[in-house]
Amino acid sequence: MASIGLRRGKYQVRIRRNGEPTICRMFSKKKDAIVWAASTERQIEQGIYQGKSDTTDITLGELLSRYEIDVTPKKRSKEIETLRIRKIKRSWLGYIKLKELRSFHIAKFRDERLREAQGNAVARDLSLISHALDVGIREWSLFLEENPVLKVTKPLSNPPRDRRLEIGEEKLLLEGCSQSQNPYLKHLVVVAIETAMRRGELLKLEWKNINFTDRTAYLPITKNGFPRTVPLSTRAIQELKTMPIDISGRVFPLSETALRGLWRRTMKRSGLENLRLHDLRHEATTRFFELGLNVMEVSTITGHKDLRMLKRYTHIRASELALKLG
Repeated sequence: MASIGLRRGKYQVRIRRNGEPTICRMFSKKKDAIVWAASTERQIEQGIYQGKSDTTDITLGELLSRYEIDVTPKKRSKEIETLRIRKIKRSWLGYIKLKELRSFHIAKFRDERLREAQGNAVARDLSLISHALDVGIREWSLFLEENPVLKVTKPLSNPPRDRRLEIGEEKLLLEGCSQSQNPYLKHLVVVAIETAMRRGELLKLEWKNINFTDRTAYLPITKNGFPRTVPLSTRAIQELKTMPIDISGRVFPLSETALRGLWRRTMKRSGLENLRLHDLRHEATTRFFELGLNVMEVSTITGHKDLRMLKRYTHIRASELALKLG
């Protein structure tokens, strides 16, 4: 007999049969839950229903493999997510069968990851696993009674970074980039410092969207989903005009993985510590404020929709404010 109840904002169907495991499935809409319950009970009566073991006998790694094929390619961050999926699949957690997966497995995985990664990264891993399970339950007929990730406490977020380039570090950074065999790295770093573009925006930037007359770069795809036009400084224009042009049409024809490797080797060559590529966005944004631009002008360049978010990027040195005070 099927029962339908509201749980965590969704409708849970439970079908109980004597001597058999309870069949559960979650739905966002009650009408979908009613239709599925009636269809499943009819299959049971006809003897054609395929039970729980047919779906939950697969491992978490196998579920993530399907997710990587069916879901990940639709995301803007597909390259990074693919790397994260493959890392989880290689771990011991990837070999746990779904019918055996429990919250203590997820908690153990979380604690192990926290020894090698920061809280935000671990939280993204847990969210990825949770979403894969949710998609499996909603769309791929996984008969799990619950999502075990929902019982696990997520790690706390990392404190906002305020790393800026100290005196002499920009010179060291660009010298390290110039020593790279890749002809695009140094140009990418300069444009990043001048425009505050995100890594993904830089890598997707195309020559057809560069307007040298108006001194702008059009970004049709951004992190927040809204296109924007970024003004280009004189230095950014000069850098773009002196760099090689790839046949692909992309300004910086690099993959996420390749750029990570190039950055890591540059940090080693230059001797710079605790500097990430994303810190250049913070550096650029702060420089905009130091030039006297107001919040609305800076948000137009950086693409921040929530103006409160600019506070964490605006780390103006107290010594410079002291000089302004006289």
